[in-house]
Amino acid sequence: MAQMFYAQDCNLDYLMGKKIAIVGYGSQGHAHALNLRDSGCDVIVALYEGSKSWKKAEEAGLTVMTTAEAAKVADMIMILINDEKQAAMYHKDIEPYLRPGMILAFAHGFNIHFGCIKPPQDIDVVMIAPKGPGHTVRSQYLEGKGVPDLIAVYQDASGKAQDYALAYAAGIGGARAGILKTTFREETETDLFGEQCVLCGGVTALMKAGFDTLVEAGYQPENAYFECIHEMKLIIDLINKGGVAAMNYSISDTAEFGEYVSGPRVLPHEETKARMRAVLADIQDGTFAGRWIAENKSRGRTFFNSKRDQLAKHPMEQVGEELRRNMIWGGDKDLDTASN
Repeated sequence: MAQMFYAQDCNLDYLMGKKIAIVGYGSQGHAHALNLRDSGCDVIVALYEGSKSWKKAEEAGLTVMTTAEAAKVADMIMILINDEKQAAMYHKDIEPYLRPGMILAFAHGFNIHFGCIKPPQDIDVVMIAPKGPGHTVRSQYLEGKGVPDLIAVYQDASGKAQDYALAYAAGIGGARAGILKTTFREETETDLFGEQCVLCGGVTALMKAGFDTLVEAGYQPENAYFECIHEMKLIIDLINKGGVAAMNYSISDTAEFGEYVSGPRVLPHEETKARMRAVLADIQDGTFAGRWIAENKSRGRTFFNSKRDQLAKHPMEQVGEELRRNMIWGGDKDLDTASN
């Protein structure tokens, strides 16, 4: 049985008196920094000189330093920049300034698990991984709720690493929803699998195929967008609230019957699992990690950028942008409200 923790299991006092450096101020970075600050922690934001986020962080009332300067004064460092940029930044701006007793934290185990970063033995190395986008981490915190977190301990030099991880999770709001203890390996492999097969890759491919099928059959693109894309969030919100049973309770019996007879036709269970197992194998043996690292180092992101450009030109994106613009809330592009 999984080990779960909640607010009563966490003590924010473990972070009191410690200076916490948040490296990066993107989706996750801004949420962690602002939530921790609002929870009473001493937070600084660590960025490279000339970062576009520098002014944003200062306007939010946060102290900003270069990463190297922050590493010199911080007691705890949370690395929240992109996976592919972490190792080079760590070796240049953090590793030279690590001191015994410090806490090095991650929100994803990629660089530790695949050996890109190898910390010294005299520091704690932990992970606090919210199971949601950073903008949702912030919006849920502001609503008095939270996004569930995973925590893991890779090194426990102080004997208090788990306590620090739990305190941090509480500080960003995770204890309100629940904190699951895991390992760096398990988080890394399941996170990559979930993103690729279901949450990002799977859902996007399914919506795109549905949209294309309807449009190619002669239906209006706008109608295809509403049926296959816009309603996805509304359905997921029901599942998030009460599971698939709650979703089925809310939809019509006709829709539920279609779920049972047509879902397996679109995604044959055993065949789909076989393909998913192949994806999982590539994740487990490092094939995917190697490909992603190579994409950033030697290939100049040519494949990545070409796919991003193709998606931007797809009719479902263009139609969706026009429809959203004309909705009464069309001017709201604040991702912090995306879960509302």
